[in-house]
Amino acid sequence: MGMNNPFWRFCEWFYALPEPPPRVRTKPIQVLCVGLPRSGTESLQHALLMLGYDYTYHGWDILFEDPLYIQGWVRLARKKWHNPHGGGDYTITAAEFDALLGHSVAVTDAAASCFAAEMIAAYPDAKVILNTRGDLDKWHASAVKNLCHKTNDQWGLWLFTWFNRESWWMWHVYERFLWLRLFRCSDSSLQSGLGNCGKWIHREHSAMIRGLVPSQQLLEWKVEDGWEPLCKFLGKEVPHGQAFPRTNDAAGYQGRIEDVLQKHKMLVLKNMFLSFACLVAIVAFAWKLRIVSL
Repeated sequence: MGMNNPFWRFCEWFYALPEPPPRVRTKPIQVLCVGLPRSGTESLQHALLMLGYDYTYHGWDILFEDPLYIQGWVRLARKKWHNPHGGGDYTITAAEFDALLGHSVAVTDAAASCFAAEMIAAYPDAKVILNTRGDLDKWHASAVKNLCHKTNDQWGLWLFTWFNRESWWMWHVYERFLWLRLFRCSDSSLQSGLGNCGKWIHREHSAMIRGLVPSQQLLEWKVEDGWEPLCKFLGKEVPHGQAFPRTNDAAGYQGRIEDVLQKHKMLVLKNMFLSFACLVAIVAFAWKLRIVSL
């Protein structure tokens, strides 16, 4: 079912959240970290914050910031991958990004990787970091394990999202838009794209970035490289006596998913109970009418 299908439009209306005011840019975007997920994105976020890039926006912010700007990310994803106006092309302007990222001076993870080409065009003066993993096989195994098996393949998690507005949008933005389109999935399963084609998609993404960014404006970097090349590229002093942050390992990723579940669990259970009670009442009423008609 295409994402421009009236069913999904109805769902977005039905689950609509209050729209927060658009953010206003007060400081220019300075750094874009455009590497794919599971490439040290959260470690890089923490490092940039330590270097004074406050705020550095991460993919987890799409799910956890308050208020949620998540509907805005879906609109940008629609514009890029499901262009309702046709014509074969689209543009996402700096103003459109600023409405979601105006408080940030650096971006990493989902927003930067999914909209890498668009952000590079929108913020031509920003320095670009292509964060990668040294071992492509290990990156692929980590991405499949966490993004596919621990999230996209979990039918219980999918069911959970239908009983709470915030949870529905969290699944909608990543599992129907960002990850499925970034990894060129042929169906609703992330396995069809990331699992089957992830390695060449990773290589192609990296090649695209190299082709878009002048070499003097680009740093190819991995977590193992640590502070030295990162600080040299950014013109910053290496933090004295501070180890490079290491975060968002497999256990940390699972903990984040559990945080989402815990945050909305009671409301979801309440809504599930009410939905089930309504269904029972409707069935009982229909059964009673049938008995009376006999």
